[in-house]
Amino acid sequence: MTLQSMTGFARSEGVSGRSRFVWELRSVNGKGLDVRLRLPQGLERLEADVRRLAGERLSRGNVQASLSIAQDETKMEAVVNRDALDAVLALRAQLGDAIDPAPLRLDTLLSIRGLVDIREQEDDEAAVAARDSAILAGLDAALANLQRMRETEGAALKSALNAHVTRIAELTRVIEADPSRTPEEIARKLSVQLDQLLQEKSGFDRERLYSEAALLATRADLREEIDRLKAHVSAVGELLDKGGPVGRKLDFLAQEFNRESNTICSKSNASAVTAAGIELKVVIDQFREQVQNLE
Repeated sequence: MTLQSMTGFARSEGVSGRSRFVWELRSVNGKGLDVRLRLPQGLERLEADVRRLAGERLSRGNVQASLSIAQDETKMEAVVNRDALDAVLALRAQLGDAIDPAPLRLDTLLSIRGLVDIREQEDDEAAVAARDSAILAGLDAALANLQRMRETEGAALKSALNAHVTRIAELTRVIEADPSRTPEEIARKLSVQLDQLLQEKSGFDRERLYSEAALLATRADLREEIDRLKAHVSAVGELLDKGGPVGRKLDFLAQEFNRESNTICSKSNASAVTAAGIELKVVIDQFREQVQNLE
């Protein structure tokens, strides 16, 4: 599967009968899939289908979907209010000879408020159904364009993330290879420090001091942190190769990377290891920033 960014833009246009419509989609980062719609009045019935189509193409991101419609030609029709007409005719019959017996003229009827309404002609059911179908097809085309754009950005993100994780692996090897982190070197440094203390004062219990030194040496060992960093590097590589909506898992691994780098910096007993640990934290922050953009 292909990695997708959560940012993108797409537009599609279509025609159905005398209606022209335009879809515009904008997508940004989000914890889940949040689709916000702007539909013309009277087309609220399409909302469920719009959300369904978006869910089939996308799994994460805040998506704004906007639909606009215009009519190529306007057809007008005269609609007679039959109840009002019947009431007028009934009143005329009731008045009988009290009014002019001449037939009612059209201009007279048109002058009666509410009797005749001149309005835009509405499409029949078949035309409305065809337009709805065309609008949803246009949305699907826009979603496909948005998906392609997000995949293009996802490919660029994959390249950047691979570069970051390669650097994380390199820094892990630097820390692992540093002579200061071997048990022997840790013991040597502690032995030197203890000898200095013992030479200065005679009241120390040598056996207890060496027991404490052994405990400190165990705590200063970075083997577990290095092994976990290597495991996380491997897991990130597998997820990037797998593709699909893996952003949440990569974000979790970024947090784990950060946890191990913090521990390394706190346990470090050498400037070279501390420097590598600090650079490791910088690269991990860059890695996590990029992960935030992934679906």
